[in-house]
Amino acid sequence: MIRLGTRRSALATAQATWVAEQLGALGHEVELVPIVTTGDVNKAPLEQIGGTGIFVSALRDALLAGEIDIAVHSLKDLPTAPIDGLAIGAVPVREDPRDVLVARDGLTLGELQQGALVGTGSPRRVAQLDALGLGLECTGIRGNVDTRISMVAAGKVDAVVLARAGLSRLGRLAEVTETLDPIQVLPAPGQGALGIECRADDAVVLAALAPLEDPATRAAVTAERQMLATLEAGCTAPVGALAEVVEGEDGPELWLRGALGQEDGVRRLSANGPVDDPVSLGKALANELLERI
Repeated sequence: MIRLGTRRSALATAQATWVAEQLGALGHEVELVPIVTTGDVNKAPLEQIGGTGIFVSALRDALLAGEIDIAVHSLKDLPTAPIDGLAIGAVPVREDPRDVLVARDGLTLGELQQGALVGTGSPRRVAQLDALGLGLECTGIRGNVDTRISMVAAGKVDAVVLARAGLSRLGRLAEVTETLDPIQVLPAPGQGALGIECRADDAVVLAALAPLEDPATRAAVTAERQMLATLEAGCTAPVGALAEVVEGEDGPELWLRGALGQEDGVRRLSANGPVDDPVSLGKALANELLERI
C-alpha cells in the first residue's frame, strides 16, 4: 500500500487521484490521505503568510514523519531549496503550462476596455499584464478555481487569470475565453508540472514512481526552477519562465525564456543549452537577467 498525501482542494485531489490511477495501472495499491496546509486555512495574501512553501510544508512534515509515502505537488508551489531526506521521485508529463483568461461575455485580453478589473494574486502576472500597456487594473484575489471564476460571474471583476493546467485537470477548459501566448505572459516556473515527492531512502517507492518520470519535463522544470533559485525569488515573486526541449542543429536542446518584473517594466531574455545540463542553463539566464537590472 502506498499512502499518498494530498491537500483537500478540488484541484489537489484531482492531481492526486490522477497519480493514484497511474500507479494503480502499474499494479500498486494506493490510499489517499488528506492533509491540511497553512495555505488552505489562511486566506491572507500569500506574500503576507510566507508565500513559498505554505501549501507544501504540512505534506513534507507528514512524509518525514512516515505518515505518508508520497506527496503530489504543483511544482510551481514547491520551494526550490532541497529538503534533507526528501526527493522528487518523479516528474510526470507536463500539462499545458500557459496562463488563461476567464472573462465576462467571452472577451479576450485585447477586447477588455481600459480600466477593466482583472483578478489575480500573482505579482508575476500583474507585472507582465501591466507591461502590455492595455490600461488594465489588476486586483489581488485568492481562493480556489470556483471562487475566482465566480467573481467574474458575479461582476466583481471583469476577468481572472488562471493556470490552464488546473482548469484542464478539473475539466473546466470550456470556461476559458483566451489562452495567453507566453510572448505576452510567461508562466510561473514549473507551472503545469507535478512533482511527486517521497523519502529519499525509500527504494521501494522510488522504484514504483520511476515509470511516471518524463525526462523532457524534468529537464524543462529543472532549468526554470534553477533560474528562480539563482534569482533568489520565491513563488510570489514577479518571475516568469518557460523551458522546452526543441530540435536544434545538432539534436535536441533546451530553450529557456525568462521574465523578471521591475518597477520600470519587465526584463525578458532567452537562452539555449544542452538538455542534460538544465542547471547551468537556468543559472546563466538568471545571471544575465540580474545584469540587466
